[in-house]
Amino acid sequence: MINIFEVNETNKMVEQENLDVRTITMGISLLDCAGTDLKTVSGKIYDKVTLLAKDLVATGEAIATEFGVPIVNKRISVTPVSLVGASACKTPSDYAFLAKTLDRAARQVGVNFIGGYSAIVSKGMAQSDEMLIRSIPEALSETDLICSSVNVGSTKTGINMDAVRLMGEIIKETAMRTKDSDSLGCAKLVVLCNAPDDNPFMAGAFHGISEEDAVINVGVSGPGVVKYALEHVRGESFEVLCEMIKRTAFKITRVGQLVAQEASRRLNVPFGIIDLSLAPTPAVGDSVAEILQEIGLEKAGAPGTTAALALLNDQVKKGGVMASSYVGGLSGAFIPVSEDQGMIDAVASGSLTLEKLEAMTCVCSVGLDMIAIPGNTAASTISGIIADEAAIGMVNQKTTAVRIIPVVGKDVGDTVEFGGLLGYAPVMPVNRFDCSAFVGRTGRIPAPIHSFKN
Repeated sequence: MINIFEVNETNKMVEQENLDVRTITMGISLLDCAGTDLKTVSGKIYDKVTLLAKDLVATGEAIATEFGVPIVNKRISVTPVSLVGASACKTPSDYAFLAKTLDRAARQVGVNFIGGYSAIVSKGMAQSDEMLIRSIPEALSETDLICSSVNVGSTKTGINMDAVRLMGEIIKETAMRTKDSDSLGCAKLVVLCNAPDDNPFMAGAFHGISEEDAVINVGVSGPGVVKYALEHVRGESFEVLCEMIKRTAFKITRVGQLVAQEASRRLNVPFGIIDLSLAPTPAVGDSVAEILQEIGLEKAGAPGTTAALALLNDQVKKGGVMASSYVGGLSGAFIPVSEDQGMIDAVASGSLTLEKLEAMTCVCSVGLDMIAIPGNTAASTISGIIADEAAIGMVNQKTTAVRIIPVVGKDVGDTVEFGGLLGYAPVMPVNRFDCSAFVGRTGRIPAPIHSFKN
């Protein structure tokens, strides 16, 4: 049993160490909204989202006030829209019309973001999938709250290189269409491999087809809490270090469990999962990079960084799993550059490069996240980066992702302001050697030999 006394124990974490519930996300199935008439489908989507989520924001705010735990975001994820619109949408613009419908619904209920403008194309692209993908630049440039994701590979199917090549072009076009806001549209677009279908974190959230009609997922974060705890075990053995991380992760997850159960009860929607992810913010003291420094590195990116991150990720998961029976999503440590002041400082000092970040993604929760690159980077180069990251996920049987922003008009050394939780980012250099002949091949990279488990 979890009670309010366990939350009271964490008051210090909230007040001094940046503990927060990063998001309450309501997942909503839109499969019953599908049909052949676009306007009818649009109306059903709007009505269902606004009906089920009408009390989401008010409930989140009430719980935050009563329990004294900040709940930063209230969000919605929906069934991948490529499935919902397959019969009704005849052109990419038809899909963009549904994006605008979702954007209106999200505004009506007052959430921060709505995810699920997505396609799952890990083995191949149906015509409806390709139309949705080609509509992404229009959708993201003409809405404010829509988040989009495309899953291009998995351990079981391999990597769909046709989709990888297309996504390089789509990211470039999205950057161009949103150039007046420093290519912000790309900050709401992520390319995934092995995407989970219970992920409450944007931009990769969508409501999986194996889920119930509606669920409540909670994402908890607390890098500042972990850093503060580790200050008390400086110089101690790895055993002591690991025990401290696990104990801290346990306490953080218990807070999320209480919030999730309470939100589920008040909204009369089943509880899905807790995602315990050390997701940083631009606030000082709320940084994964600073945890790595507390473990013993001068800067993130120094030799030993990948090992330290692997240790951190593993102990966070072990502590979280003990605290809740339903831990899922992307639980572990995030390393988004623009959202982590310590990562930003490491890039600025030269200790952290794109190649080192790629190595770190082998052992962390997601992948290359919120990275600004020069706006003149070739689409094929972006596709090559996506392919590399997808290969890490495919071979290691883990979720990986790329959320990369080629900022139009910016070059290495410039800084880009995104605002809010998205923070700001130094523009990082990219390897300029050509890979277009590689990504230009058609078909897919086969699944690895260890995928043949049955």
